Amino acid sequence: MNEISLFLLFFTFVMAAVCSAGYFFLYRGSALPEEASTKEVLAESFRTLGESLPRTSGNEVRSLLSAAGYRSPAAVSTYHGISYSASLLIGVLGAAGVAAVSQDITGALMCGICIAGVCHLLSKRVLRRLIKARANRLNAGLPTAMDMLVLSVEAGQSLDQSIYDASREIRKPYPDLASELTQVYLSLRANTSRAQVFTEFGERNSASELRKLSALLIDSDRFGSTLGPALRTHARYLRIRRRQMAQEQARKVSTKLVFPIFFLIFPAVLVVTLGPAVIQLTGSFQLMDQMK
Repeated sequence: MNEISLFLLFFTFVMAAVCSAGYFFLYRGSALPEEASTKEVLAESFRTLGESLPRTSGNEVRSLLSAAGYRSPAAVSTYHGISYSASLLIGVLGAAGVAAVSQDITGALMCGICIAGVCHLLSKRVLRRLIKARANRLNAGLPTAMDMLVLSVEAGQSLDQSIYDASREIRKPYPDLASELTQVYLSLRANTSRAQVFTEFGERNSASELRKLSALLIDSDRFGSTLGPALRTHARYLRIRRRQMAQEQARKVSTKLVFPIFFLIFPAVLVVTLGPAVIQLTGSFQLMDQMK
């Protein structure tokens, strides 16, 4: 057994010992229930790790997590714990792979540190992708929610009750939007200012259509205009906007197909059509050479 193998075995043993000791001391007498699920145990582990590690101000991270739908008090600590743990794990795997191939401990350690740093920087990129995906889900369910609001408001219900009924009806197909509307309803029931509630509703989400809806509700409440026609007009605008976006995506398909056709299909067509002719020409040239 060479020194590289001994180094990897020693490193694995130390990591396993440290993790086992940390798990024993952290969860002995812990407040977690005895029948806690694996997800809860992992979440608590990441939260504890994130709280113990140094980090910068969490205001930006908290706003990003809020836009992604993670609004628990321990969301920032859990995020940092997951980020550091994933970076360390991927860095160790990368260092082990480089050490097994190149037999260079110093190069393997440097490569592992670089990989861990890149993975830690990519954590925010992954979070922004989650925010974008959630914004798309919110925008997808907004026309249906607007129709429910229009029906409830024109039936004579108050805006608070209309928001609650709309959130209850779209809970299964659009759970993200339903949770946002439920939070708005609870904030309104807590005797909070309507303008403040609608402003926070638009600020805590990255979906542009929700911000437009919050501005519409604020203006209607400020100027005392009739809410039913305004909501109906806005719902019609949302459907027209979605149709235009679908048409735009459909028109882009022909341009996007140029690259796979040129690099994948066109060479195969050339081989099929020109292949027999090239073979015949090669055979003819060989016969001519033999005749000479």
